Amino acid sequence: MSQRALVVEGGAMRGIFAAGVLDAFLEKKHQDFDFAVGASAGSTNLIGYLAGNHGRSRQVITDHACRPDFINWSRFMSGGHLCDVHWLWHQSRIDVPLNLERHWQGNTSLWVVTTSIEDGAPRYFQTQPSNLDEVITASCSIPFAYRDFPKVAGHPMTDGGLADSIPVRWAYEQGARDITVVLSRPQGFRKRPSALTPLLKPWARDIPAFYEAMAKRTDVYNRALDFIDSPPDDCCLNVIAPPMHFPVNRLTTNVEKLQQGYQQGHRAGLQSLGVEKAVVG
Repeated sequence: MSQRALVVEGGAMRGIFAAGVLDAFLEKKHQDFDFAVGASAGSTNLIGYLAGNHGRSRQVITDHACRPDFINWSRFMSGGHLCDVHWLWHQSRIDVPLNLERHWQGNTSLWVVTTSIEDGAPRYFQTQPSNLDEVITASCSIPFAYRDFPKVAGHPMTDGGLADSIPVRWAYEQGARDITVVLSRPQGFRKRPSALTPLLKPWARDIPAFYEAMAKRTDVYNRALDFIDSPPDDCCLNVIAPPMHFPVNRLTTNVEKLQQGYQQGHRAGLQSLGVEKAVVG
């Protein structure tokens, strides 16, 4: 029996777009998915959505994620984290309500993507009360910006977006044939190889599989976009992407721009449900 899946891309602060989309879904009681899967910020957006906490992701991104406790260049230059994802996840859990009981009792399972340091391959974990903190922290751990490799089930992991930023093909392989994909880049975007990757090789010499995953990331990412552009004949895809003038990048902390990105996501979410007419651009 085919399943319905919700796939949400990460992208750090660009996740504000998905926050708007998923709040629109909550407002219209659109939660008819068998499972959801996300990497990095996609996973944190999804947990708020599945817990039914409207506005939670928006609040975390526009408040906690903009504090120097999270993004801190001085700390980074002194050898600390640029983006302290451990602080962000745990402090926001304390400060901003998250109705996990609703999620655990719901019908939609949540899968979170991480990248294995040992072999560079993606790992997909179904969230449970016993592993939620560790898999979310690991999935959001931007390489080098977060200097640790959090362990999941005893194995070191890093940012799930490294090995599978948009896990749409994985969702299809699990039996999903009706898939909604929320992207954090405008449609038509294609990733280009980073000029920084070769420069990082000396720092990754003791973890060659991790470096190989970084080197392959562009191809893996673009293959996911190819799948979205030309899905199998038996797969129905609903793609929700930011407009071309989306003002948010990975480390944007300008609250006005973040609020604009949220409103763009909220509008796109309503449009996808046929509630609001599409706006060109």
